[in-house]
Amino acid sequence: MIDREQQQLLEQHLPPVPEWSGVQERSPAPPLTARRKTRPVKAGSVTIGGGAPISVQSMTTTKTDDWAATLEQVNQLADAGCEIVRISVPDPKAAAACKRIKEGSPVPLVADIHFDHRFALAAIEAGWDKLRLNPGNIRDANKVREVVRAAANRGIPIRIGVNNGSLAPDIVQRYGHTPEGMVESALRHIRILEELDFFDIVVSLKAHDVRTTVAAYRLMAGKVDYPFHLGVTEAGTLRSGTVKSSVGLGILLAEGLGDTIRVSLTADPVEEVPVCWELLKSLGLRERGVEITSCPSCGRVQIDIVKLAEQVERITAEYRAPVKVAVMGCAVNGPGEASMADVGIAGGKGMGLIYRDGVKVRSLPESELLAGLREEIERVIQERYPDYV
Repeated sequence: MIDREQQQLLEQHLPPVPEWSGVQERSPAPPLTARRKTRPVKAGSVTIGGGAPISVQSMTTTKTDDWAATLEQVNQLADAGCEIVRISVPDPKAAAACKRIKEGSPVPLVADIHFDHRFALAAIEAGWDKLRLNPGNIRDANKVREVVRAAANRGIPIRIGVNNGSLAPDIVQRYGHTPEGMVESALRHIRILEELDFFDIVVSLKAHDVRTTVAAYRLMAGKVDYPFHLGVTEAGTLRSGTVKSSVGLGILLAEGLGDTIRVSLTADPVEEVPVCWELLKSLGLRERGVEITSCPSCGRVQIDIVKLAEQVERITAEYRAPVKVAVMGCAVNGPGEASMADVGIAGGKGMGLIYRDGVKVRSLPESELLAGLREEIERVIQERYPDYV
């Protein structure tokens, strides 16, 4: 903590702080490609496609038959901002837990089903909101019809989930593990549902590499009007998976493709959710929580900007309002970044400045800078985002 005399000496070298004059006009970002037009599909309270906001999904990693642990993870995902949660229902014990999990879930649930139609029926009976299955995995056509009838009667959609690593042998023989093979696999499953007059369908086409994934969705976009669930499967660990998913999903979203997304990481599934949100926020497709712009640091900086940015990230994590905060280290790019943010913070030589829309409003000792930032953020929320108060 610096004393009053030191503060006065430091303030002599700072420009005067003017009265804040209100919001300065900001140049709008250029638009992305218009979103692909798709039919709307309802998964409980969330609409997928049809122009609805792109929704965020994840998947539990607990044993589903441990309904308490599964429900705890569902709630953790929901708290992080997950809007739809997928859960494996692979055996009779998991099917028996479906009702209790649904009763405590704050978000729509998707039952991940393979091979045994009885587990799909159990999830439908328990009131779950969506199925993920491939009809071709259920060999008996009568059992497929039973599931589809039950889903149609309850208004439950079905996601056709194609993974490049698990294509049917005849498709691999004809097409190989290619985008064309993935699309043919999806169309084969879609035809089964359409022949049963079922059209509440969502499609996913996932490969472990970005180029195949992107090519498959592009190819499929011209063949059907069903909404797309985007994802790069088996993307990797927290760092590599985040990069790979962000590149693949970012390309598709920028081209107007995609209606719901999941970032698949070999990590705690809660880690997937903020990556999804940061991806959507970076493209201007959704807003949730504080968006931080921070400089990467260089020799001009006179404060530990890495530490400052991390501190700002921690203290702003609790806010859900889409406040834009700039963390600046010098006068080269800082003022411009501050003018494009709701609140800006810059530090150096034991002192710091706080900006509102590019106008300096406060000068504070470095030790008081974060507390001052929090006060300004809360003022911004009250003035501009009252729905989040």
